[in-house]
Amino acid sequence: MSKTLLILILFSVIFFFGIKKSTSQNIANEKQHNTLKQPPYLKTGDTVAIVAPSGILKNRTDEVQQAQALLNSWGLNSVLGKHVFSKADHFAGTDDERCEDLQEALDNPKISAIWCARGGYGTVRILDKLDYSIFKQNPKWLIGYSDITALHNQIHNEGVESLHAIMCVSLPEDESEIQASISTFKNTLFGTPLSYILEGSNYNKTGTTSGQLVGGNLTMIHTLLGSKTSIDTSGKILFIEEIGEYKYHIDRMLQSLKRAGYFDNCKGLIVGDMTKLRTNTTLWGTSVEQLILDALSDYDFPIAFNMPAGHEKDNQALILGRTIQLVVSSSQSSILFN
Repeated sequence: MSKTLLILILFSVIFFFGIKKSTSQNIANEKQHNTLKQPPYLKTGDTVAIVAPSGILKNRTDEVQQAQALLNSWGLNSVLGKHVFSKADHFAGTDDERCEDLQEALDNPKISAIWCARGGYGTVRILDKLDYSIFKQNPKWLIGYSDITALHNQIHNEGVESLHAIMCVSLPEDESEIQASISTFKNTLFGTPLSYILEGSNYNKTGTTSGQLVGGNLTMIHTLLGSKTSIDTSGKILFIEEIGEYKYHIDRMLQSLKRAGYFDNCKGLIVGDMTKLRTNTTLWGTSVEQLILDALSDYDFPIAFNMPAGHEKDNQALILGRTIQLVVSSSQSSILFN
């Protein structure tokens, strides 16, 4: 064998294994990047902090006490943020007061979960006041929906899973009315594997996919667009729900997200409740389901309707940031959390 040929072979071997090592490292780095920290599941004796980062809790004392009683019935302790019942115009205390309660809950090593008392509006005003460094070292479940979507998105970008589920003011006097919502909330907190079979829909866009579940309230997702709290949906499955909007508002938000590239590399869409939609003097002309399909007609990812999550009484739990398997047909859809 000539010396030149031997050198060529050696260079080829070094190049091949260099590429292989680089590719393996890239895959490992991508997997690490895509895997969020899972807060520890709760156990008897753990403590849940109740905070109010958004709207005012006027005349809602009984509901918060009912929430504490529910936690107690599960063998959990609860503590109230110092400013939960504070009042500052529209909000449950000033921005600084609401931030103080949430920061204490994020940092306190004795707190295992943070349950938001209600949504409304206000969370986005305190996002940039919070320090997440201790929380990332000692992650805990952040629980809520609606306006709390802002926190879910921020926490996702900090690399931690969170729980889209009922809040304290979601509890009716007769808790049996929302038994499924309460059960999925409790089971998820304590680590019972989560899966759903959704009612079918002729609007479903069929297919099979997998990816991290992200999202929440559509208005909040739209509000965060262009900020550091906006989520990169590449390789992920988006969940959306909405309340009290005109159909043309929903279309406008979807068009804005679309123009910003939000759906370009998205893997799938799960549509929750579209509640109390308002009627404009000029009728939209189609169902909200068809509106969503039309807005996203340029994409081929699966779309599943009828997820019981959002602003209806039946608001079942979703682990945001967790990888799911989504299978969509017209007769049913299945969601399996890994």
